[in-house]
Amino acid sequence: MEAGVFLALNESTPPSLVAETAKAIEERGFHAVWAPEHVVLFEDYESKYPYSEDGRIGGFGKGMMEPFAALTFLAAHTSTVRLGTAICLVSQRNPVYTAKQVADLDFLSGGRVNFGIGLGWLREEFEALQMPFEKRGQRANEHIAVMKSLWCDETSSYDGELYKLPETVMYPKPVQTPHPPIFVGGEGDAALRRVADLGQGWLGASVSVEDISERIATLHGLLAERGRKPDDVKIYTLPNRRPNADRCRRLEDAGVEQVIHMVPMREIGQVKSALDDFARMALG
Repeated sequence: MEAGVFLALNESTPPSLVAETAKAIEERGFHAVWAPEHVVLFEDYESKYPYSEDGRIGGFGKGMMEPFAALTFLAAHTSTVRLGTAICLVSQRNPVYTAKQVADLDFLSGGRVNFGIGLGWLREEFEALQMPFEKRGQRANEHIAVMKSLWCDETSSYDGELYKLPETVMYPKPVQTPHPPIFVGGEGDAALRRVADLGQGWLGASVSVEDISERIATLHGLLAERGRKPDDVKIYTLPNRRPNADRCRRLEDAGVEQVIHMVPMREIGQVKSALDDFARMALG
């Protein structure tokens, strides 16, 4: 079982604490650190957050740091731990700039990026960015296709319904070949189809131990339909509960390869204590 750490970096996490946390994560043998994305949040909104009973997002203060800026800072204070987005909202982003950020982070970190992607649930955020909320699934697929061309092709181009890229050149390319692994977030059948179509990993959130085996079996069936093997896709999960050794073992038995938990960040002593507890449960 691998263990990853989810960091909610915001206005209450000064650079010195972030740097110390990064070093503490790596010293304890964690495999990855993950950063979320919402460029803006709202005091009042009609959209329903899918991972809480009341439909409200919490735990992030008044906002959160842009993930690639945060991960680049974390990369500068580490040397081995992998750096992941959990998740990058590709449907509301320009794919060329996103491809550039992913490639540059992979280049600067020596090939340590896990690119976690998702569609987004907060309609009000799309509206603030003047991006359509509709067709965001199709838009995500096209944006990923644009990014893959920019990462892999000497001269890149794309001609889709929602996005067109003329012949262009982008360097540096990512260190990882053919590109950093794409982890698709989401728990429904559409998300699992996207994993099977284009992903190297599934990043499921708040899926119970009882339900995750069925989700993994469905994913493996979709992979088989596409001529892919179960080993082609890594299975990671972000439980919505506190770390628990028995739950970690049960998730591992179900086929989960990495369990990811949020660590509270108020002061470094608390951070190290939480990391030590999580490491004992997940890493043994």
